[in-house]
Amino acid sequence: MRILVAEDDHGLREVLVQGLEDAGYLVDSVDRGDDAIEQLKFYEYDVAILDWRMPGVPGVEVASWARRNDRPTAILMLTARDAPPDRIQGLDAGADDYLVKPFDFGELVARVRALQRRPRGVGAPVMSRGTLSLDPARRHVTMNGKLLNLTTAEFHILELLMRRFPSVVDRKAIAEHAWRDETEPLGSNVIDVKMSRLRAKLVNSGVRILTVRGTGFRLEESTARNS
Repeated sequence: MRILVAEDDHGLREVLVQGLEDAGYLVDSVDRGDDAIEQLKFYEYDVAILDWRMPGVPGVEVASWARRNDRPTAILMLTARDAPPDRIQGLDAGADDYLVKPFDFGELVARVRALQRRPRGVGAPVMSRGTLSLDPARRHVTMNGKLLNLTTAEFHILELLMRRFPSVVDRKAIAEHAWRDETEPLGSNVIDVKMSRLRAKLVNSGVRILTVRGTGFRLEESTARNS
C-alpha cells in the first residue's frame, strides 16, 4: 500500500513518514500542494494525507483537483480548523475523512486502514485469484486459507499484479509500487529475483506469474504448478 503525505511542517512530516513506514506502508512525502498534485499525476496512491494549509496549493484544492481528474486515491485531510463549516468544506472538496490537529498517531493509522477498506475505483477491498486472497487493508495474503509469508516488496508486487489482472504490468510500474525509490530496482535484476522468489511461494495457489518478454509481468489463473 502506497501513501502520499503532503505536510509543510517538517517535524510533523518526518514523524508521519517514519511512523507509517514502521507500520509497513510505502510512503512518499512533499511539503507543497502543487508538488502533491504532480505526485498524484504520475503515481498510483491508495491514500493521500493532505495538510489543509500548504504553500503552493492548499490541501483542500489538491483534493478538489484529485476528484475533478478522477483520481481514485482516498484522501485524509489534516487541519487545525475544526469548525463545522470547515469540515463541510473539506468533505465537499473531495476528502474522505478529516482529522483535527493535534491528533493521536494510532488514530491516524486506524483511519488509514478504514479508508483502505472502502471500495474505490482501484478495486475491491479484498482481491481473490485462484486460492489466493489478498487484503490490502490488513496487508496479508492467504493461500488455501492459510497465511502466506511474504516480504513487503513481494506483497506490493502481488497486490499490483492482482489489481491489474489480467493486464501486463511493466517494470517501471512495479518499481514505483513496490519500492519507495523506484530507481533502485531498475537497471538491475532485483525485480527478477523478487519475481522468482514470489513464484516459488505461489506454487499450487492456482495462480502463476508470467513473464512477457520486453514488457513486464502478468498474472494467470491456472491449476498448473508454477515454474
